[in-house]
Amino acid sequence: MKKYNVLVIGSGGREHAIALKLSTSTLLDRLFVVPGNPGTASFAENLPGNVLDFGNIAGIIREKSVDIVVVGPEDPLVHGLRDYLEAAGILENVLFVGPGKSGARLEGSKDFAKGFMRRHGIPTAAYRTFSMEDREDAIAFMKTLDAPYVLKADGLAAGKGVLILDSIGEAVSALDEIFAGKFGHAGDKVVIEQYLKGIEVSFFAITDGHGYVLLPEAKDYKRAMDGDTGLNTGGMGAVSPVPFVTPDFRKKVEDRIIRPTIKGLEEEGTDYRGFIFFGLMDCAGDPYVIEYNVRMGDPETEAVMSRVGSDLLAHLVAAARGDVSGEEVSVLPCTALTGIVVSGGYPQAYGKGYAIDGIEACASKAAVFHSGTAFRDGRTVTAGGRVLAVTVTSGTLAAARELLYSALPDIKFENSYYRSDIGADMLKLSDK
Repeated sequence: MKKYNVLVIGSGGREHAIALKLSTSTLLDRLFVVPGNPGTASFAENLPGNVLDFGNIAGIIREKSVDIVVVGPEDPLVHGLRDYLEAAGILENVLFVGPGKSGARLEGSKDFAKGFMRRHGIPTAAYRTFSMEDREDAIAFMKTLDAPYVLKADGLAAGKGVLILDSIGEAVSALDEIFAGKFGHAGDKVVIEQYLKGIEVSFFAITDGHGYVLLPEAKDYKRAMDGDTGLNTGGMGAVSPVPFVTPDFRKKVEDRIIRPTIKGLEEEGTDYRGFIFFGLMDCAGDPYVIEYNVRMGDPETEAVMSRVGSDLLAHLVAAARGDVSGEEVSVLPCTALTGIVVSGGYPQAYGKGYAIDGIEACASKAAVFHSGTAFRDGRTVTAGGRVLAVTVTSGTLAAARELLYSALPDIKFENSYYRSDIGADMLKLSDK
């Protein structure tokens, strides 16, 4: 049986969770993470480097005899890591999980993604795209819509480029701020779309470009404060499974969204091998696409990987080789719940470098994934807004919530904060 040297690219909780799952594979020989974090250092070999330093990554692949590359974040994919390695001849003998630039446009350009959905009949909200010179037309279009108003920076904005405004005045002000550079060049174009009323859910597929296998679904919590209030964040928590995802709803998602997406990519000549994230809205039982991501979500990954019972590395090798037809994802019959401990002030200004206590105590009850940490002077310290992801599994959602909220208080650092209501809305649904 062939054993694989695996390189995971990234440094957050998502990459920690993926690497940890890969570390359990019977197919694994050596596991490397670039740059990794203090959490991945406990079971993998962290290597220095920036995820956008493609030359360094190529050198590591050669030096460490890497057999398969698994990309965690979107930036290297959108900027063409796969294309770079292909041009260098490296992928003649190395497998790669993730699309090239062409496929990564599904996440790298919201305008492209909406056009793709329109071309292939995939249900999504009505929209139009505008540049700065179209400001007056953009305002006129917003006035044809009912509040609230949804504005999306076209390019990558670290998960913060989607704004939902309650009044036309707020929407116009937000539009002007985006055009003035709030999100840099990501906001050179703005997608304005119809607001969809419903409940969000995320689906995750591993595709070989023709077929796919599904991972467990999840729901994340984007708002900073309890009750889904406050600013949008990269994610404050996640739950899997999602009670309203019935077999009928899942079939609608596969028939109307997942299969047409993969078929559309194939028809457009895009060789897509890797993860596809489908951000969906359940509108009275019908799924609509809010967004695509070309990688796993964070913090959903920390919950999803906790429910995968089969060999993730085997699935990824099959996808990268171009044939997942023999793969079957085993899903553990439990509930996974993730809560994020953030630095006070996030997603706006926050401090860094605070010493973190209680990780070991928390880890006795839960899985602790490092999202924004560093190791300095013999201590683990905060190094980002989202600091740690704490994930528990249990037989029921109610039990998982009790376990999560017994573990989260163990984590202590200056100005730490976490939401107290992760999964509470789903608990009400599961009781119905």
